[in-house]
Amino acid sequence: MKAAVITERGATPQIQEFAPPQPQAGAVLINVDTAGLGGWDVLGAYRLGVEYPCVIRGEGVGHTTDGKRVYFGERSVLPWGAWAEQTLVPEEEVWEVPDGVDDRTAIAMGIAATGALVPLEAANIQAGEKVLILGATGTLGQIALQLARYLGAGHVSAAARDKSSLDKLLARGICDSVVALGTEDDAAALKADAGEGYDVVLDLVCGQPMLNALKATRWGARIMTIGTGAGREVQLDMAHLLFRTLSVVGTGQRPPADREQIWRRLLTISAEQNIEIDYLDFDFDDAATAWETQVNGPHAKITARLR
Repeated sequence: MKAAVITERGATPQIQEFAPPQPQAGAVLINVDTAGLGGWDVLGAYRLGVEYPCVIRGEGVGHTTDGKRVYFGERSVLPWGAWAEQTLVPEEEVWEVPDGVDDRTAIAMGIAATGALVPLEAANIQAGEKVLILGATGTLGQIALQLARYLGAGHVSAAARDKSSLDKLLARGICDSVVALGTEDDAAALKADAGEGYDVVLDLVCGQPMLNALKATRWGARIMTIGTGAGREVQLDMAHLLFRTLSVVGTGQRPPADREQIWRRLLTISAEQNIEIDYLDFDFDDAATAWETQVNGPHAKITARLR
């Protein structure tokens, strides 16, 4: 079968022939229709300890051998993954897609949207509060902006480095203000936007941007950190955390049944609230280009149609 194959750590995947999976107990054989790609895939953490060659893991939508249309996350049985004509997935990670939900929405409401909803709900947003999404232009950030408003935020701010992408978010009305980072004084720019201070910060990048955002919060603020794209280590002045709460939230370690229920909630919310995100659709044969695009930060959800 054709698959996007990684031959060694750090290599860009290439389309080539790969041995198809064989049925095994406790797993479901899936004919893949649409594959998704995200930041976690190109970081490669899931490949620790696996043997090469292996398929890009990813997430996707496909059909089981008995014809059911299903979503599956990035937990395919190694060495297989979503970026192949067929994959093999543990039974508990295979979730039937409701009628009327398109492939791209099913994928986007999986890993990315779960990563937004879980920490935002943990922050316990109160009606009218001011919420900052730090690193807002990616898929997770775009969804988080809209979920923050759904959860009761009175003002939603988007901060990131790409001003053009921020301006597009503002023009679409999915945020109330934007802050372009990368200035001589990002902390001052965030304070100017925050007014009396942010009540909640969803931090998708960590590093210095998180420290700058912390300075723009008010007493009682909740800072939820779920990403490390701007750095894993910070030198934190505890005075800036006084009367505030900083939480590091893991979103992917919940039992499969819990994650499925979150996903189904998000499908409903997406339809009711008309959640909008940007997509970049690639031909499956262009998997290498899709991979490099994700590495460079596409500000969109990458998908590829296989059939």
